[in-house]
Amino acid sequence: MPTSEKSQRTVVIGAGQAGFEFCAKLRALGDHGPITLIGEEDHPPYQRPPLSKAYLLGKMQLERLFLRPRSFFEEQGITLKLGTRCREIDRASKTVTISDGTVLPYDRLVFATGARPVQLPDKMGGALKQVHYVRTLADADAMVMDFQAGKHVFIVGGGYIGLEAAAVALDLGMNVTLVEAGPRILGRVAATETSDFFRELHVNRGVKIFEGVQLTKLIGENGNLTGAELSDGRQIDIDVAVVGIGVTPNQDLADAAGLEIENGIKVDAFCRTSDPDIYALGDCASFPMGKARIRMESVGNAIDQAQAAASVFAGTMRPYRAKPWFWSDQYDVKLQIIGLSTGYDRVVTRGGPSAPVSFWYFAETRLIAVDAINDPRAYMVAKRLIEHGKMVDPDRVADIETDLKSLLKQDN
Repeated sequence: MPTSEKSQRTVVIGAGQAGFEFCAKLRALGDHGPITLIGEEDHPPYQRPPLSKAYLLGKMQLERLFLRPRSFFEEQGITLKLGTRCREIDRASKTVTISDGTVLPYDRLVFATGARPVQLPDKMGGALKQVHYVRTLADADAMVMDFQAGKHVFIVGGGYIGLEAAAVALDLGMNVTLVEAGPRILGRVAATETSDFFRELHVNRGVKIFEGVQLTKLIGENGNLTGAELSDGRQIDIDVAVVGIGVTPNQDLADAAGLEIENGIKVDAFCRTSDPDIYALGDCASFPMGKARIRMESVGNAIDQAQAAASVFAGTMRPYRAKPWFWSDQYDVKLQIIGLSTGYDRVVTRGGPSAPVSFWYFAETRLIAVDAINDPRAYMVAKRLIEHGKMVDPDRVADIETDLKSLLKQDN
């Protein structure tokens, strides 16, 4: 945007990683206009990944979760509206009405509303006490109260959230049972090879894993959780449940305002919604990537997309090009993922059978993603290969004698 427009009023809805990163980057780029950051929680923006790991284990104190102290926002002239819900957006008058009745005018509006966990319906026991979801600080604090040694925790969903919760629970001395409705854990996000690795890792530690089995309902007495009933007829006595069966983008407010919705708030390559003065980023936004449209739920995307959107606000009209990366910590194992494996037709294994090992995904002859397990070298080399579109010989990848760095020197 032209320099003369840098005093425009910016309102950001959502004080998570994406909302914070956008505000901080916009200030760093020299924008001096009023910025208001609205968050439903009482806490200033904080990291979410440690909630299900270090924080739950008691290895990270609350203060270390915060992305910046409150003084940062005062120094940067960013007005925090915490513990506040947005009730309505009036695009005609360009105002946002918040839960205390205050009407905030904006010149530019940003949705960074994130996503919320899919919850079990009440008829399946979703309203029972001791049933937990992992998304907010309040969720983690509630879990701390119930995650006690000797208790039996039942985990619904064999994705990364469920597996991370299983690892933490086992480290705390709990008995752990995990059920996955699909034929295998990680079935929607990883190849069989990665699923097999993590199944063996957890089973060898003592986690009971049931695949291809659905939860019929959670059972309770006087509102308290007591058991689980499975589709194979099995009934299990349990004390705690963690549900990790996916998330839903927080798009309701945008939908009510008449913005285009497509598996999230639909944006173009510059993070703009169907209203040119309203942007969306992070978990709530679906954006074009190649010939597809995707919505990416990751800290990496929240940071990168927020910075890209802030640059557009500051006048750099460069389209956002996602560079997908993810990670998961389970016990003493770190999984690092680069790229998106959608559409792969071949997986090459390097190393193993125990960590360090990496799984390389190919679509025909093109390397599209890598799962690196306790193998940072493989991750870093794969990152450069994928980002630069270099051709890779799968046979050389599989040969443990191949120096990974030599792959970077291959001619395309």
